[in-house]
Amino acid sequence: MIEFRKITWDNWEECMNLNVTEEQDDFIASNKYSLAQSFVALSNDELPPMTLAIYEDETMVGFMMMGYSTADESEYGEEPYYDLARFMIDKKHQNKGLGKQAMIKLLEYIKTFPHGEATAVYLAYNVRNDHARKFYRSLGFIETGGLYIGDDYIEAGGKYTDEDDVEVVAKLVL
Repeated sequence: MIEFRKITWDNWEECMNLNVTEEQDDFIASNKYSLAQSFVALSNDELPPMTLAIYEDETMVGFMMMGYSTADESEYGEEPYYDLARFMIDKKHQNKGLGKQAMIKLLEYIKTFPHGEATAVYLAYNVRNDHARKFYRSLGFIETGGLYIGDDYIEAGGKYTDEDDVEVVAKLVL
């Protein structure tokens, strides 16, 4: 059974040692980087991202990090939303259906509005990551046309080159 657990003193090192496959390395930041980002947000009085370990029974199999933005803070228009910044399943546990189970459970959790009401969930994935595109599409996410080129958000219709670090933005209406 899939469940989410807080990152604690008892499991943080295990979480930092989870890794994706070598082919996936370019598509997601490391858990070490993600946990550091969360700490910086917390130490700067921002609403810290929700960082959770993904467990199958007693085995940590993945990690996720998401945030919440109010309509006033929204980067994607004038709606409150949850932003799925990281979602990964360790390479030893991939291709077992655990990612899909975890994502379905995560979407159910988001619909309880743990940090506030929202109308959507947003996420971004590398334009070359066909596996992520198919996975998120199978869960109902629709590409918005918006892009991240490096750290810059570009509205629909943005142009980029093959050398650019480009992520496609996708949305799931709640």
